[in-house]
Amino acid sequence: MKTIIRYGKYEDSAQEFENILKDTIAQYGYKNILDVGAGANPALNENFIRCAEIDYTILDISEAQLQKAPKNYHKIVADAASPNFIVDKKFDLVFSRMVVGHIKEVEQFHKNMQKILTEEGMAIHFFSTLYSFPFFVNYILHEKITNKLLDIFAPRDKYKHAKLPAYYNWCRGPLLSLIRKYNSLGYDVVEYVGYFGHDYYEKFKFINELHKINTRYLLIKPSALLTSYAFVILKKKSEET
Repeated sequence: MKTIIRYGKYEDSAQEFENILKDTIAQYGYKNILDVGAGANPALNENFIRCAEIDYTILDISEAQLQKAPKNYHKIVADAASPNFIVDKKFDLVFSRMVVGHIKEVEQFHKNMQKILTEEGMAIHFFSTLYSFPFFVNYILHEKITNKLLDIFAPRDKYKHAKLPAYYNWCRGPLLSLIRKYNSLGYDVVEYVGYFGHDYYEKFKFINELHKINTRYLLIKPSALLTSYAFVILKKKSEET
């Protein structure tokens, strides 16, 4: 399968990701959906789930985080990257949103997700990518320092959006080396999208303007290593291929 590789603006990434999820569910008639690492914030709301008549499950390693999510979601407490990961169910679609960067054993994670997919099921993962400057700083500095920086540059509701350690393993833009890795785990890479830009400099006008200029240039001359965010759409390979 030939992989579609494309690039876009950060501002469009979250909505495109949500649209891809909903369009994939509708196009393939998927009914059993797993939101991995959802914690307190499931990606799809209860109204959509009810209207689409899907069986929606959220999984997280933290029971405390899952308890913050609405009560109506099916919930599983498990470590999705554990070699002993077992879920007694198959899913048509498995997806994660800003989770993969926090997983140290990411190859094991992708193996586990492949195993719980139905035949020709799909996995979609949205993540921040390492070599964007804010995420590189988050990677190399101590947690105490990055927590303080996050409070300055991007204050958040710490109850609903707890900060976790970041590893950024396999978190890059559309690199051929990563496509080959996914292939080796039993996936076809349907689409790989990289996004340029972020909003961490908004409080600093001059730096933000320079950042916008750089983003416009990267949209013309894209580099997979200089993305800020990306998502990848994976399809489980048929056992016959």
